[in-house]
Amino acid sequence: MDTSSRLIMLLEVVEQGSFSKAAAMRNIDRSVISKQISKLEEDLGVRLLNRTTRSFSLTAAGAEMVKNAKELRMLLSETVRLAENYHQEPRGLLRIATSHTLGRRYIQPVINQFQKQFPQVNVHLQLDDRPVDLISEGYDLAFRIGEPRDSSLIARKIARNRMLLLASPEFIETYGMPQSMDELAQLPAATYSSSHKRLDSITYINDQGEQCEQVINSVYTSNDGEVILDKVLSGTAYCITPAFLIEDEITQGLLTPLLPQINLPDYSAMYALYPHRDLPVRTRLLLEAVREYIGEPEPRWERNIPNLAELYRTQNS
Repeated sequence: MDTSSRLIMLLEVVEQGSFSKAAAMRNIDRSVISKQISKLEEDLGVRLLNRTTRSFSLTAAGAEMVKNAKELRMLLSETVRLAENYHQEPRGLLRIATSHTLGRRYIQPVINQFQKQFPQVNVHLQLDDRPVDLISEGYDLAFRIGEPRDSSLIARKIARNRMLLLASPEFIETYGMPQSMDELAQLPAATYSSSHKRLDSITYINDQGEQCEQVINSVYTSNDGEVILDKVLSGTAYCITPAFLIEDEITQGLLTPLLPQINLPDYSAMYALYPHRDLPVRTRLLLEAVREYIGEPEPRWERNIPNLAELYRTQNS
């Protein structure tokens, strides 16, 4: 391993906050990282890290090296990207990050077709509901539901995402069909909850055009949208859910929209995120393939919901 590679490794250790996390990202043993950093210090003749058994801190020299390593990584990335754009056929490794549901339902089918068309492109698909750091973790492209938080990334909107209130026929038979938001709030609900997001209320627009929020009676929480739908299908709770989670449950009569007259604002849209505007050919082609598969202005998941245009009086985005 040369000095440049070791500098990038040092940068990854600092960005990840530990030797163990940097090693896990590379799928190598922690001792390999430690030995390479020690070799870098030996080659440069200067201490870069002050280490203890549990943590580390950068020396003044280490801080300067990390700064240069960031510039080096960017230069190497831009050099590779420039060379790749001269290829007539896309090739190389494409690293994609997305959530479990998006990945399984909407990204994997595109990848399958993409690799039939471009067999020289290798793909690594990381399914993780936590937001990943595209730059430090080395991803080319990410697909997410939710407004982008990192202003250093390029964000491209792929599709809108309507909100729905759903219950099973068994639930409606047990509790009756609610006629108002107040009535709905008294009924048992299944809601999404994770370390970075919680949906335990319903935002809606009243007849005066004002945005209101109604706290609901959550009797069941999960960090997985598909598990929440399973709970709702059991007839023991209703849910508020973004449309991208719905397959054919409504058309089969397994789920029924509640309070269709309520005006529900759209949920956060689906976005593609990437580090640079000048995308390599393989990344650009995959991104366009996803956009075509999802569809616009009507996303693919809305085709599973009958009469959606008349539901919840939401303005199309």
